Amino acid sequence: MKNITYISIFCSILFILSSCSNDKDPIGNPDPGTVTDPVETNTPNTSYPPAFEGQTRISGLQTNTSYEGKVITTGLSKPWGVKTLPDGRLLVTEKAGQLRIVTPSGEISAAITGVLPVNASGQGGLLGLCLDPDFATNRMIYWVFSQAVAGGNITAVAKGKLSTDEKKLETVTVIFSSTPANSSDLHYGGRILFDKNNNLMISTGERSVLETRPLAQSLTASLGKVVRITKDGQPASGNPVFSQTALPELYTYGHRNPQGLALHPVTGEVWQSEHGPRGGDELNRLKAGSNYGWPTITYGIEYSGEVIGAGIQKQEGMEQPVYYWDPVISPSGMTFYSGNRVPEWENNLFIGALSGKHIARLAIENNVVIGEERLLASENQRFRDVTQGSDGALYAVTDEGRLYKIDKK
Repeated sequence: MKNITYISIFCSILFILSSCSNDKDPIGNPDPGTVTDPVETNTPNTSYPPAFEGQTRISGLQTNTSYEGKVITTGLSKPWGVKTLPDGRLLVTEKAGQLRIVTPSGEISAAITGVLPVNASGQGGLLGLCLDPDFATNRMIYWVFSQAVAGGNITAVAKGKLSTDEKKLETVTVIFSSTPANSSDLHYGGRILFDKNNNLMISTGERSVLETRPLAQSLTASLGKVVRITKDGQPASGNPVFSQTALPELYTYGHRNPQGLALHPVTGEVWQSEHGPRGGDELNRLKAGSNYGWPTITYGIEYSGEVIGAGIQKQEGMEQPVYYWDPVISPSGMTFYSGNRVPEWENNLFIGALSGKHIARLAIENNVVIGEERLLASENQRFRDVTQGSDGALYAVTDEGRLYKIDKK
């Protein structure tokens, strides 16, 4: 009888601990909100089975805290990237090649001069940007752009110093050029951020055409990659060493058109999103030296409906996406939330969806997506980038020229 009593007490303690542990995961995420049916209800393009439960069409979520998305301005021209300045204003790239500053009240500056010429045809233009970690003292800005060169176009990265009057960029220098060049004006990738060691991470696309698609698997080409370089454009110390000849700046490979990069606020890990073909948009957690499979494995098919390659989704030595979408949402710029304004959102990932016309909110625990919500879907906008402001709110730009502030009511 005594043993039965001890067992009952022990089980009760386990139950209490288990119940408490459901409130937060090991890195401190709060309850993500009300669980609903999956947000995706459309028929998938393929019948490919996921590699594990929850890899796609996870349960939906609903934020319980009252929030709103306010349009700050509609006066931008195809904005592509947005980042917050130390004083709370926003630095915005426009696809055609303009760099502007927008105030929290929606006032848009004149174009800042000194930006290098871009090839804005197709998917090209002035793309992602980031601020130097020491921007407050050195005023340095880094950006990605499509550059016309001999042999076609490339994804390039430049840096420059914002003048004290904020009217021009000074000492502008190209610090990275992807190779090889190609005449395609598609799939440039185009995101850039500083990692936890203050090195630059840049995403490049494989340029879409069939002749360059296989180069995503080549270690001697920088197409379809995430590269890691110093502020001066040199390969970063500690980059992965590959078993075969490889470009020293390579960090990961096997990507299609990666338009999202974000740094986790707790773990410091870099997460990445990329466009799939017809189905198979991906969310990946980047691990140095890893192969993410494109075009050998994919959960999508050709736009024609034909299978891609051997039509396989798994292969030894290739990483599985943490999460994928079919049909596609066309994930673009993204950010992790650490604003403390909306408790359910803490450490959640927010991704601008282009064809999906919403902002995808993903709750993640132990590197697994546990729920998905769609924000601002009624706005019918192609959300191109999302960032967190110095005020703790989220800010998002759309292809249609809008800048939104998303915050607690």
